[in-house]
Formats: sequence, C-alpha cells, structure tokens
Amino acid sequence: RVMTKDGRSNVRMEHIADKRFLYLKDLWTTFIDMQWRYKLVLFSATFAGTWFAFGVIWYLVAVVHGDLLEFAPPANHTPCVMQVHTLTGAFLFSLESQTTIGYLVLTTIMEIFITGTFLAKIARPKKRAETIKFSQNAVVAQHNGKTCLMIRVANMRKSLLIGCQVTGKLLQTHLTKEGESVRLNQVNVDFQVDTSSDSPFLILPLTFYHHGVDDASPFRDVALRTGEGDFELVVILSGTVESTSATCQVRTSYLPEEILWGYEFTPAISLSASGKYVADFSLF
Repeated sequence: RVMTKDGRSNVRMEHIADKRFLYLKDLWTTFIDMQWRYKLVLFSATFAGTWFAFGVIWYLVAVVHGDLLEFAPPANHTPCVMQVHTLTGAFLFSLESQTTIGYLVLTTIMEIFITGTFLAKIARPKKRAETIKFSQNAVVAQHNGKTCLMIRVANMRKSLLIGCQVTGKLLQTHLTKEGESVRLNQVNVDFQVDTSSDSPFLILPLTFYHHGVDDASPFRDVALRTGEGDFELVVILSGTVESTSATCQVRTSYLPEEILWGYEFTPAISLSASGKYVADFSLF
C-alpha cells in the first residue's frame, strides 16, 4: 500500500546522502513537520541551554572579579553583579535578565521563530483536512445506464471548501511495449458529480462517479469484479478553506478488496421533522 486510508505516505526513504544536512538547511519545514513532543522538548532545551550558557558567562565574570563566597571578598568589596555568588545564582540571573531586557536581538529572534513555528503548525490546513471524510469503501454499480465506480465524500464542518476538485490516480504495475515493467505506473481517473461543474458544492455528503468502468476507462484491464489484482486507487480532494483561504488537500486510497462490485451506498441524507437536512456519518 502506497498511501494509508488517512492519506499518509507509506513509502520509506532509504540511502539518502546527507539527509540530516538537507533537513537542517530547510529548518523552517523541519520544525513545522516535527511532532509536537519533539518540538516542545527541543524548544525547552533551547531556552534552557541559552539561559545556562549566559549563566556560565556571568559565573566566569564573578570568578574573574572575585565575587564568589569561597574567595572571601572583603566587606567593602563591590560585586560586578549583585547576589551572583554561585553557578545557580548566575543561572537564575541569566534567566531573569533574558526574559526581561534580553541580550541584544537573540531573545527576540528566538521568540519570533518559536512563536511563528507554533502558529504555522496550528494553522496548517492539515487539521482542516481531517474534517473531510471519505467512504471506507468504493463501490461499482449501474448509474444512468453505465457501470460506474463511486466514492462518497463529506465535509464535517459548516464552513465550506471553495473550488473543490476530486481526482484519482490508479497505481499499478505496467508492462511497456519494450517489455519493461514499470512499478506504480500512474493513470489519471476522472470523477464528477453527475452533470455539475468541476467545482461541486460540498455542503452535504456527495457521491462522485467515474463513468464507464467497462469501456475506455483506466479500469478496463483491472479485475474489479473479483476484488483481486495488484493495484491501488488514490483519491485526492483539493480545495480552498473558506475561513483562511489556505489550500487544503485530502487523500485516501482503495485496494482491490475495498472496491465492492454490485453494491450501492445507503442514502446518508434525510429530512428532519423541523425541515433541516441531516447527514448520517455512521453510513460512511
């Protein structure tokens, strides 16, 4: 399986030269993609590390100036920094000074970078994509006199996706005329909602159709009826988030055993007594 049901890549990358260096060159993307637990540990360690580093500097200043208690300074001795007599005191002074006046632009840069990465990770359209639901299975049945492959898509939020487009990629091993075997050859699979435009109105659960499975379709050489075969159908929904104008992409995939021949979707939309439409997501 190339892609999981929730749209994550199932491909493992190996033997990449200078992989860590490449990731470090693109720090912004690396930090954005980092999991929350690693991000929190790294940023906490960064702040604690800078506090400790400047604390060591202040401690060395106290050592050079003779401010430490073990030096037994005279009663009229004026310390360089008040109350910095130990490494712990120097660390606390570094913490307090960095969180108040800061050290040049170092603190400002750190806070801007950390705040920016946190906000960017929270605002990613990936979370919006999690509120788009695909049917667990695809079905093949007659529709308007043609054998059609059908999938169902629903938006679980009241805010809409603008300019929705649903496309598919059929991944399978392809044998060329020269006898070359191409693994995961990609073939486009078109989906549409009856006679609507290319941008369906995804306010209610919609069924998308790939018409003509049994003629000039990319599935003509695929064993759909038996649920067997070596292929994977990747379905991609793209759109613009209404509230943020960010581009959102949702993906899922179907293996041969997840495409059911001769089945139809149970209607998921009903009308309540108050006159409101109700979408039943248990039928997905």
